[in-house]
Amino acid sequence: MADGLAGANEGAPLDLDAAQKILADASRGADDGELFVEDSRSESFLWDDGRLKSASYDASQGFGLRLVAGERAGYGHSSVLDEDAVRRAADAAKLALRGHSGTLDVAPPRTNAKLYRDVDPLAAPGFTDKTDLLAEIDAYVRAKDPRVVQATVSIAGSRRAVTIVRPDGERYEDARPLVRVNVSVTVEKDGRRESGSSGIGGRESYEAFIAPDRWKKVADEALRIALVNLDSIPAPAGEMDVVLGPGWPGVLLHEAVGHGLEGDFNRKETSAFAGKIGQRVASPGVTVVDDGTFHDLRGSLTIDDEGTPTSRTVLIEDGILKGYLQDRMNARLMGVSPTGNGRRESYAHTPMPRMTNTFMTAGDKDPEEILRSLKRGVYAVNFGGGQVDITSGKFVFQCTEAYLVENGQIKAPIKGATLIGDGPTALTRVTMIGNDLKLDEGVGTCGKGGQSVPVGVGQPTLYIQGLTVGGL
Repeated sequence: MADGLAGANEGAPLDLDAAQKILADASRGADDGELFVEDSRSESFLWDDGRLKSASYDASQGFGLRLVAGERAGYGHSSVLDEDAVRRAADAAKLALRGHSGTLDVAPPRTNAKLYRDVDPLAAPGFTDKTDLLAEIDAYVRAKDPRVVQATVSIAGSRRAVTIVRPDGERYEDARPLVRVNVSVTVEKDGRRESGSSGIGGRESYEAFIAPDRWKKVADEALRIALVNLDSIPAPAGEMDVVLGPGWPGVLLHEAVGHGLEGDFNRKETSAFAGKIGQRVASPGVTVVDDGTFHDLRGSLTIDDEGTPTSRTVLIEDGILKGYLQDRMNARLMGVSPTGNGRRESYAHTPMPRMTNTFMTAGDKDPEEILRSLKRGVYAVNFGGGQVDITSGKFVFQCTEAYLVENGQIKAPIKGATLIGDGPTALTRVTMIGNDLKLDEGVGTCGKGGQSVPVGVGQPTLYIQGLTVGGL
Protein backbone atom coordinates (compact mmCIF):
# COMPACT_ATOMS: atom_id res chain seq x y z
CA MET A 1 0.00 0.00 0.00
CA ALA A 2 1.38 3.40 -0.93
CA ASP A 3 1.83 6.43 1.30
CA GLY A 4 -1.51 7.76 0.11
CA LEU A 5 -4.89 6.02 0.05
CA ALA A 6 -7.80 7.35 -1.95
CA GLY A 7 -10.84 8.26 0.09
CA ALA A 8 -14.40 7.02 -0.33
CA ASN A 9 -15.27 10.35 -1.93
CA GLU A 10 -12.52 9.77 -4.55
CA GLY A 11 -10.84 13.03 -3.56
CA ALA A 12 -7.16 13.54 -2.80
CA PRO A 13 -5.53 10.49 -1.20
CA LEU A 14 -5.02 10.40 2.54
CA ASP A 15 -1.51 11.56 3.38
CA LEU A 16 -0.31 8.95 5.86
CA ASP A 17 2.56 11.16 7.00
CA ALA A 18 0.09 13.90 7.93
CA ALA A 19 -2.25 11.35 9.54
CA GLN A 20 0.63 9.98 11.58
CA LYS A 21 1.45 13.46 12.88
CA ILE A 22 -2.17 13.94 13.96
CA LEU A 23 -2.02 10.57 15.73
CA ALA A 24 1.30 11.42 17.41
CA ASP A 25 -0.02 14.75 18.70
CA ALA A 26 -3.19 13.12 20.02
CA SER A 27 -1.37 10.26 21.72
CA ARG A 28 0.59 12.36 24.22
CA GLY A 29 -0.02 10.72 27.61
CA ALA A 30 -1.47 7.54 26.04
CA ASP A 31 -0.26 4.02 26.81
CA ASP A 32 -0.79 2.87 23.25
CA GLY A 33 -2.58 3.69 20.04
CA GLU A 34 -2.65 3.25 16.29
CA LEU A 35 -4.30 4.32 13.06
CA PHE A 36 -5.76 1.32 11.25
CA VAL A 37 -6.42 1.97 7.56
CA GLU A 38 -8.30 -0.57 5.48
CA ASP A 39 -9.15 -1.13 1.82
CA SER A 40 -11.43 -4.12 1.42
CA ARG A 41 -13.24 -5.70 -1.52
CA SER A 42 -15.39 -8.81 -1.45
CA GLU A 43 -17.81 -10.79 -3.59
CA SER A 44 -20.14 -13.74 -3.20
CA PHE A 45 -22.19 -15.92 -5.54
CA LEU A 46 -25.08 -18.19 -4.54
CA TRP A 47 -26.56 -20.87 -6.80
CA ASP A 48 -29.83 -22.29 -5.51
CA ASP A 49 -32.78 -24.18 -6.96
CA GLY A 50 -31.02 -24.59 -10.29
CA ARG A 51 -30.28 -20.94 -10.90
CA LEU A 52 -28.09 -18.04 -9.84
CA LYS A 53 -29.96 -16.68 -6.84
CA SER A 54 -27.64 -13.84 -5.87
CA ALA A 55 -24.36 -12.20 -6.78
CA SER A 56 -22.92 -9.38 -4.71
CA TYR A 57 -19.88 -7.15 -4.72
CA ASP A 58 -18.77 -4.82 -1.97
CA ALA A 59 -15.92 -2.32 -1.72
CA SER A 60 -15.14 -0.35 1.41
CA GLN A 61 -12.40 1.91 2.70
CA GLY A 62 -11.96 3.54 6.03
CA PHE A 63 -9.85 4.01 9.12
CA GLY A 64 -10.08 3.56 12.84
CA LEU A 65 -8.01 5.60 15.31
CA ARG A 66 -7.50 4.26 18.82
CA LEU A 67 -5.90 5.75 21.93
CA VAL A 68 -5.44 3.57 25.02
CA ALA A 69 -5.28 4.77 28.63
CA GLY A 70 -5.06 1.96 31.16
CA GLU A 71 -8.20 -0.11 30.76
CA ARG A 72 -9.91 2.59 28.72
CA ALA A 73 -9.75 2.99 24.96
CA GLY A 74 -11.03 5.91 22.91
CA TYR A 75 -11.94 5.08 19.31
CA GLY A 76 -13.01 7.05 16.28
CA HIS A 77 -13.56 5.72 12.77
CA SER A 78 -14.74 6.95 9.41
CA SER A 79 -15.28 5.78 5.83
CA VAL A 80 -13.99 9.17 4.69
CA LEU A 81 -10.24 9.12 4.23
CA ASP A 82 -9.00 12.65 4.68
CA GLU A 83 -7.09 14.63 7.27
CA ASP A 84 -10.16 16.38 8.67
CA ALA A 85 -11.79 13.02 9.38
CA VAL A 86 -8.62 11.75 11.06
CA ARG A 87 -8.43 14.92 13.16
CA ARG A 88 -12.07 14.55 14.28
CA ALA A 89 -11.49 10.90 15.17
CA ALA A 90 -8.40 11.88 17.18
CA ASP A 91 -10.35 14.50 19.09
CA ALA A 92 -12.99 11.91 19.97
CA ALA A 93 -10.43 9.26 20.98
CA LYS A 94 -8.57 11.73 23.21
CA LEU A 95 -11.53 11.81 25.59
CA ALA A 96 -10.25 8.51 26.97
CA LEU A 97 -6.99 10.18 28.04
CA ARG A 98 -8.47 12.72 30.43
CA GLY A 99 -6.61 12.53 33.72
CA HIS A 100 -4.25 9.89 32.40
CA SER A 101 -0.51 10.27 31.99
CA GLY A 102 1.15 7.25 30.47
CA THR A 103 4.18 6.29 28.41
CA LEU A 104 3.68 5.03 24.89
CA ASP A 105 4.29 1.30 24.62
CA VAL A 106 7.03 0.06 22.30
CA ALA A 107 6.03 -0.78 18.74
CA PRO A 108 5.47 -4.42 17.70
CA PRO A 109 8.53 -6.26 16.34
CA ARG A 110 8.95 -6.68 12.60
CA THR A 111 8.63 -9.98 10.76
CA ASN A 112 9.99 -11.17 7.43
CA ALA A 113 7.41 -13.97 7.27
CA LYS A 114 4.86 -14.02 4.45
CA LEU A 115 2.18 -16.57 5.17
CA TYR A 116 0.17 -16.00 1.98
CA ARG A 117 0.66 -14.40 -1.40
CA ASP A 118 -0.77 -11.00 -2.23
CA VAL A 119 -3.32 -12.34 -4.70
CA ASP A 120 -6.66 -10.83 -5.61
CA PRO A 121 -9.38 -13.53 -5.70
CA LEU A 122 -11.75 -11.07 -7.35
CA ALA A 123 -9.51 -10.66 -10.40
CA ALA A 124 -10.00 -14.14 -11.86
CA PRO A 125 -11.86 -16.10 -12.98
CA GLY A 126 -14.42 -13.79 -14.53
CA PHE A 127 -18.12 -13.47 -13.70
CA THR A 128 -19.29 -15.90 -16.39
CA ASP A 129 -16.68 -18.50 -15.47
CA LYS A 130 -17.79 -18.34 -11.83
CA THR A 131 -21.47 -18.77 -12.63
CA ASP A 132 -20.66 -21.60 -15.06
CA LEU A 133 -18.72 -23.28 -12.24
CA LEU A 134 -21.70 -23.06 -9.90
CA ALA A 135 -23.96 -24.58 -12.57
CA GLU A 136 -21.43 -27.37 -13.18
CA ILE A 137 -21.24 -28.27 -9.49
CA ASP A 138 -25.03 -28.28 -9.26
CA ALA A 139 -25.35 -30.57 -12.30
CA TYR A 140 -22.63 -32.88 -10.95
CA VAL A 141 -24.37 -33.37 -7.61
CA ARG A 142 -27.78 -33.99 -9.18
CA ALA A 143 -26.32 -36.56 -11.58
CA LYS A 144 -24.57 -38.47 -8.79
CA ASP A 145 -27.73 -39.79 -7.15
CA PRO A 146 -31.42 -39.76 -8.17
CA ARG A 147 -32.41 -39.00 -4.58
CA VAL A 148 -30.93 -35.49 -4.79
CA VAL A 149 -33.78 -32.96 -4.83
CA GLN A 150 -31.87 -29.77 -4.07
CA ALA A 151 -28.34 -28.43 -4.29
CA THR A 152 -27.03 -25.10 -3.03
CA VAL A 153 -23.59 -23.95 -4.08
CA SER A 154 -21.78 -20.79 -3.00
CA ILE A 155 -18.38 -19.23 -3.55
CA ALA A 156 -16.99 -16.13 -1.89
CA GLY A 157 -13.74 -14.24 -2.15
CA SER A 158 -12.17 -11.13 -0.68
CA ARG A 159 -8.98 -9.13 -0.50
CA ARG A 160 -8.39 -7.00 2.59
CA ALA A 161 -5.40 -4.64 2.54
CA VAL A 162 -4.49 -2.98 5.85
CA THR A 163 -1.95 -0.41 6.95
CA ILE A 164 -1.25 0.13 10.65
CA VAL A 165 0.35 3.46 11.54
CA ARG A 166 1.88 3.93 14.98
CA PRO A 167 2.33 7.26 16.82
CA ASP A 168 6.11 6.75 16.68
CA GLY A 169 5.97 6.54 12.87
CA GLU A 170 6.26 2.77 12.50
CA ARG A 171 4.04 1.30 9.78
CA TYR A 172 2.93 -2.26 9.09
CA GLU A 173 1.19 -3.54 5.97
CA ASP A 174 -0.62 -6.73 5.08
CA ALA A 175 -2.75 -7.84 2.11
CA ARG A 176 -5.06 -10.72 3.04
CA PRO A 177 -6.83 -12.86 0.44
CA LEU A 178 -9.64 -15.21 1.49
CA VAL A 179 -11.73 -17.70 -0.49
CA ARG A 180 -14.46 -20.16 0.46
CA VAL A 181 -16.46 -22.78 -1.50
CA ASN A 182 -19.54 -24.45 0.00
CA VAL A 183 -21.92 -27.15 -1.21
CA SER A 184 -25.16 -28.21 0.49
CA VAL A 185 -27.25 -31.16 -0.73
CA THR A 186 -30.78 -32.27 0.12
CA VAL A 187 -31.89 -35.82 -0.62
CA GLU A 188 -35.30 -37.51 -0.39
CA LYS A 189 -36.46 -41.09 0.04
CA ASP A 190 -40.00 -42.24 0.79
CA GLY A 191 -41.07 -38.70 1.63
CA ARG A 192 -38.22 -38.12 4.08
CA ARG A 193 -35.71 -35.35 3.40
CA GLU A 194 -32.26 -34.90 4.90
CA SER A 195 -29.32 -32.66 4.06
CA GLY A 196 -25.56 -32.47 4.26
CA SER A 197 -22.98 -29.79 3.62
CA SER A 198 -19.26 -29.42 3.10
CA GLY A 199 -16.82 -26.64 2.29
CA ILE A 200 -13.21 -25.63 1.74
CA GLY A 201 -11.36 -22.35 1.91
CA GLY A 202 -8.19 -20.48 2.78
CA ARG A 203 -5.97 -17.50 2.06
CA GLU A 204 -5.34 -18.25 -1.60
CA SER A 205 -6.83 -17.48 -5.00
CA TYR A 206 -9.88 -19.28 -6.37
CA GLU A 207 -7.65 -21.51 -8.51
CA ALA A 208 -6.54 -23.38 -5.40
CA PHE A 209 -10.11 -24.54 -4.72
CA ILE A 210 -12.05 -24.71 -7.99
CA ALA A 211 -10.03 -27.38 -9.78
CA PRO A 212 -12.41 -30.31 -10.49
CA ASP A 213 -10.64 -32.66 -8.08
CA ARG A 214 -11.13 -30.13 -5.25
CA TRP A 215 -14.76 -29.16 -5.73
CA LYS A 216 -15.84 -32.73 -6.58
CA LYS A 217 -14.44 -33.86 -3.25
CA VAL A 218 -16.50 -31.18 -1.49
CA ALA A 219 -19.66 -32.09 -3.43
CA ASP A 220 -19.17 -35.81 -2.78
CA GLU A 221 -18.73 -35.17 0.94
CA ALA A 222 -21.92 -33.09 1.15
CA LEU A 223 -23.83 -35.84 -0.66
CA ARG A 224 -22.34 -38.56 1.55
CA ILE A 225 -23.44 -36.78 4.75
CA ALA A 226 -26.95 -36.24 3.36
CA LEU A 227 -27.30 -39.93 2.46
CA VAL A 228 -26.00 -40.98 5.88
CA ASN A 229 -28.62 -38.80 7.56
CA LEU A 230 -31.32 -40.24 5.31
CA ASP A 231 -30.87 -43.59 7.10
CA SER A 232 -30.50 -42.13 10.58
CA ILE A 233 -32.51 -43.15 13.63
CA PRO A 234 -33.52 -40.94 16.57
CA ALA A 235 -30.62 -40.18 18.88
CA PRO A 236 -30.60 -41.67 22.37
CA ALA A 237 -30.52 -39.40 25.40
CA GLY A 238 -28.61 -39.52 28.66
CA GLU A 239 -25.07 -39.41 29.99
CA MET A 240 -22.67 -41.50 27.94
CA ASP A 241 -19.16 -41.62 26.61
CA VAL A 242 -18.47 -39.84 23.32
CA VAL A 243 -15.80 -40.21 20.67
CA LEU A 244 -15.18 -37.06 18.67
CA GLY A 245 -13.81 -37.37 15.15
CA PRO A 246 -10.75 -35.44 13.94
CA GLY A 247 -10.78 -32.01 12.28
CA TRP A 248 -13.96 -29.93 12.35
CA PRO A 249 -15.21 -31.31 15.71
CA GLY A 250 -12.43 -29.10 17.10
CA VAL A 251 -15.05 -26.35 16.89
CA LEU A 252 -16.27 -27.65 20.25
CA LEU A 253 -12.78 -27.09 21.67
CA HIS A 254 -12.70 -23.63 20.07
CA GLU A 255 -15.98 -22.52 21.59
CA ALA A 256 -16.06 -24.32 24.93
CA VAL A 257 -12.37 -23.87 25.81
CA GLY A 258 -10.68 -21.43 23.41
CA HIS A 259 -12.76 -18.38 24.27
CA GLY A 260 -12.15 -19.02 27.94
CA LEU A 261 -8.40 -18.75 27.25
CA GLU A 262 -8.58 -15.26 25.73
CA GLY A 263 -6.79 -12.61 27.76
CA ASP A 264 -9.62 -10.15 28.31
CA PHE A 265 -11.90 -12.69 29.98
CA ASN A 266 -9.08 -13.79 32.29
CA ARG A 267 -7.91 -10.26 33.15
CA LYS A 268 -11.48 -9.47 34.16
CA GLU A 269 -11.73 -12.85 35.93
CA THR A 270 -14.89 -13.81 34.05
CA SER A 271 -13.41 -17.03 32.64
CA ALA A 272 -13.44 -20.43 34.30
CA PHE A 273 -9.67 -20.50 33.65
CA ALA A 274 -8.88 -17.19 35.39
CA GLY A 275 -6.00 -17.33 37.86
CA LYS A 276 -5.09 -20.94 37.05
CA ILE A 277 -1.73 -20.51 35.26
CA GLY A 278 0.49 -23.44 36.25
CA GLN A 279 -2.44 -25.54 37.47
CA ARG A 280 -3.80 -28.75 35.98
CA VAL A 281 -6.93 -27.96 33.98
CA ALA A 282 -7.05 -30.99 31.68
CA SER A 283 -6.16 -34.66 31.54
CA PRO A 284 -2.52 -35.62 31.03
CA GLY A 285 -1.67 -35.60 27.34
CA VAL A 286 -4.00 -32.73 26.50
CA THR A 287 -2.08 -29.94 24.77
CA VAL A 288 -4.00 -27.02 23.24
CA VAL A 289 -2.29 -24.62 20.84
CA ASP A 290 -3.26 -21.48 18.96
CA ASP A 291 -1.08 -21.01 15.88
CA GLY A 292 -1.56 -18.20 13.39
CA THR A 293 1.61 -19.00 11.43
CA PHE A 294 0.42 -21.79 9.11
CA HIS A 295 0.75 -20.92 5.44
CA ASP A 296 -2.49 -20.11 3.58
CA LEU A 297 -4.89 -21.30 6.31
CA ARG A 298 -8.12 -19.42 6.89
CA GLY A 299 -7.25 -18.41 10.44
CA SER A 300 -3.64 -17.45 9.72
CA LEU A 301 -2.28 -13.89 9.73
CA THR A 302 1.19 -12.59 8.97
CA ILE A 303 0.52 -9.83 11.50
CA ASP A 304 -2.51 -9.27 13.68
CA ASP A 305 -4.62 -6.10 13.51
CA GLU A 306 -2.23 -4.25 15.84
CA GLY A 307 0.88 -5.11 13.81
CA THR A 308 2.15 -7.91 16.08
CA PRO A 309 3.40 -11.01 14.25
CA THR A 310 1.25 -14.05 14.96
CA SER A 311 2.85 -16.95 16.81
CA ARG A 312 2.47 -20.49 18.03
CA THR A 313 1.04 -20.06 21.52
CA VAL A 314 0.84 -23.10 23.80
CA LEU A 315 -2.20 -22.56 26.01
CA ILE A 316 -2.40 -25.92 27.76
CA GLU A 317 0.57 -28.33 27.84
CA ASP A 318 0.13 -31.91 29.01
CA GLY A 319 -2.92 -30.76 30.95
CA ILE A 320 -1.25 -27.76 32.63
CA LEU A 321 -2.47 -24.22 31.86
CA LYS A 322 0.45 -22.26 30.43
CA GLY A 323 -1.00 -18.95 29.24
CA TYR A 324 -3.67 -16.95 27.49
CA LEU A 325 -4.20 -15.34 24.10
CA GLN A 326 -3.24 -11.67 24.25
CA ASP A 327 -3.66 -8.46 22.36
CA ARG A 328 -1.45 -5.49 23.29
CA MET A 329 -3.73 -3.83 25.85
CA ASN A 330 -4.53 -6.95 27.87
CA ALA A 331 -0.92 -8.15 27.69
CA ARG A 332 0.32 -4.84 29.12
CA LEU A 333 -2.26 -4.86 31.90
CA MET A 334 -1.43 -8.46 32.79
CA GLY A 335 2.34 -7.95 32.61
CA VAL A 336 2.97 -10.43 29.79
CA SER A 337 3.92 -10.24 26.11
CA PRO A 338 1.38 -9.94 23.26
CA THR A 339 0.84 -13.20 21.40
CA GLY A 340 -0.30 -11.73 18.07
CA ASN A 341 -4.00 -12.29 18.74
CA GLY A 342 -5.31 -8.72 18.53
CA ARG A 343 -8.01 -8.95 15.88
CA ARG A 344 -10.88 -6.82 14.59
CA GLU A 345 -13.64 -7.38 12.05
CA SER A 346 -12.98 -4.12 10.21
CA TYR A 347 -11.73 -0.56 10.60
CA ALA A 348 -15.00 0.26 12.39
CA HIS A 349 -14.13 -2.07 15.29
CA THR A 350 -11.58 -2.03 18.09
CA PRO A 351 -9.18 -4.99 18.41
CA MET A 352 -9.62 -7.64 21.09
CA PRO A 353 -7.98 -10.98 21.90
CA ARG A 354 -9.20 -13.54 19.36
CA MET A 355 -8.18 -17.01 18.26
CA THR A 356 -6.48 -17.80 14.92
CA ASN A 357 -6.05 -21.57 14.30
CA THR A 358 -6.81 -23.36 17.58
CA PHE A 359 -6.36 -27.10 18.00
CA MET A 360 -5.44 -29.96 20.29
CA THR A 361 -2.21 -31.71 19.36
CA ALA A 362 -2.03 -35.41 18.49
CA GLY A 363 -1.65 -38.23 20.97
CA ASP A 364 -0.44 -41.79 20.47
CA LYS A 365 -3.65 -43.84 20.11
CA ASP A 366 -4.89 -45.48 16.93
CA PRO A 367 -8.31 -43.97 16.05
CA GLU A 368 -9.75 -47.44 15.44
CA GLU A 369 -8.58 -48.53 18.88
CA ILE A 370 -10.33 -45.52 20.42
CA LEU A 371 -13.59 -46.37 18.65
CA ARG A 372 -13.34 -50.06 19.59
CA SER A 373 -13.04 -49.08 23.26
CA LEU A 374 -16.44 -47.33 23.22
CA LYS A 375 -18.88 -49.82 24.76
CA ARG A 376 -22.01 -47.75 24.29
CA GLY A 377 -22.03 -44.15 23.25
CA VAL A 378 -21.90 -41.69 20.39
CA TYR A 379 -19.32 -41.21 17.67
CA ALA A 380 -19.66 -37.54 16.63
CA VAL A 381 -18.06 -36.74 13.26
CA ASN A 382 -19.51 -33.34 12.30
CA PHE A 383 -21.06 -30.43 14.15
CA GLY A 384 -23.43 -27.62 13.29
CA GLY A 385 -24.36 -24.70 15.49
CA GLY A 386 -23.84 -24.45 19.22
CA GLN A 387 -24.12 -22.18 22.23
CA VAL A 388 -21.48 -21.50 24.87
CA ASP A 389 -21.37 -19.53 28.13
CA ILE A 390 -17.85 -18.09 28.44
CA THR A 391 -17.98 -17.66 32.22
CA SER A 392 -18.82 -21.28 32.97
CA GLY A 393 -17.77 -22.93 29.72
CA LYS A 394 -21.16 -24.66 29.45
CA PHE A 395 -21.95 -25.69 25.90
CA VAL A 396 -24.69 -27.22 23.77
CA PHE A 397 -23.65 -28.45 20.31
CA GLN A 398 -25.73 -30.01 17.54
CA CYS A 399 -24.27 -33.01 15.71
CA THR A 400 -24.83 -32.99 11.95
CA GLU A 401 -23.24 -36.41 11.51
CA ALA A 402 -23.14 -38.88 14.39
CA TYR A 403 -23.43 -42.60 15.02
CA LEU A 404 -24.61 -44.90 17.77
CA VAL A 405 -21.80 -47.22 18.88
CA GLU A 406 -22.22 -50.47 20.84
CA ASN A 407 -19.34 -52.72 21.86
CA GLY A 408 -16.96 -50.80 19.63
CA GLN A 409 -19.10 -51.24 16.52
CA ILE A 410 -20.98 -48.53 14.64
CA LYS A 411 -24.63 -49.57 14.69
CA ALA A 412 -26.51 -46.75 12.96
CA PRO A 413 -26.36 -43.06 12.13
CA ILE A 414 -28.39 -40.96 14.54
CA LYS A 415 -30.42 -37.80 14.03
CA GLY A 416 -30.98 -34.91 16.43
CA ALA A 417 -28.06 -35.58 18.77
CA THR A 418 -26.79 -32.69 20.89
CA LEU A 419 -23.77 -32.74 23.17
CA ILE A 420 -24.16 -30.94 26.49
CA GLY A 421 -21.44 -30.21 29.01
CA ASP A 422 -18.86 -27.65 30.04
CA GLY A 423 -15.41 -27.12 28.57
CA PRO A 424 -13.30 -27.19 31.74
CA THR A 425 -14.90 -30.44 32.92
CA ALA A 426 -14.75 -32.04 29.46
CA LEU A 427 -11.00 -31.40 29.33
CA THR A 428 -10.52 -33.48 32.49
CA ARG A 429 -12.53 -36.36 31.02
CA VAL A 430 -10.40 -36.89 27.93
CA THR A 431 -9.05 -40.43 28.32
CA MET A 432 -7.69 -41.25 24.84
CA ILE A 433 -6.13 -38.99 22.22
CA GLY A 434 -5.66 -40.14 18.64
CA ASN A 435 -2.56 -39.86 16.49
CA ASP A 436 -4.61 -38.40 13.62
CA LEU A 437 -4.54 -34.63 14.19
CA LYS A 438 -6.46 -32.89 11.43
CA LEU A 439 -7.27 -29.22 10.86
CA ASP A 440 -10.58 -28.21 9.36
CA GLU A 441 -10.93 -27.50 5.64
CA GLY A 442 -11.12 -23.72 5.99
CA VAL A 443 -14.72 -22.81 6.76
CA GLY A 444 -14.69 -21.44 10.32
CA THR A 445 -16.01 -18.03 11.36
CA CYS A 446 -15.87 -16.92 15.00
CA GLY A 447 -18.13 -14.39 16.68
CA LYS A 448 -17.28 -12.37 19.76
CA GLY A 449 -18.52 -9.01 20.99
CA GLY A 450 -20.51 -8.47 17.79
CA GLN A 451 -17.45 -9.03 15.60
CA SER A 452 -16.83 -11.92 13.20
CA VAL A 453 -13.39 -13.08 12.01
CA PRO A 454 -12.18 -16.14 10.05
CA VAL A 455 -10.60 -18.89 12.14
CA GLY A 456 -9.34 -22.45 11.93
CA VAL A 457 -10.01 -25.36 14.29
CA GLY A 458 -8.72 -28.89 14.65
CA GLN A 459 -8.09 -31.92 16.81
CA PRO A 460 -7.32 -35.64 16.68
CA THR A 461 -9.88 -38.31 17.50
CA LEU A 462 -10.82 -37.96 21.20
CA TYR A 463 -12.49 -40.20 23.75
CA ILE A 464 -14.42 -38.15 26.35
CA GLN A 465 -16.18 -39.77 29.28
CA GLY A 466 -19.54 -38.74 30.62
CA LEU A 467 -21.00 -36.10 28.32
CA THR A 468 -24.74 -35.54 28.33
CA VAL A 469 -26.33 -36.47 25.00
CA GLY A 470 -29.66 -34.92 24.17
CA GLY A 471 -31.85 -36.70 21.63
CA LEU A 472 -35.10 -36.21 19.79
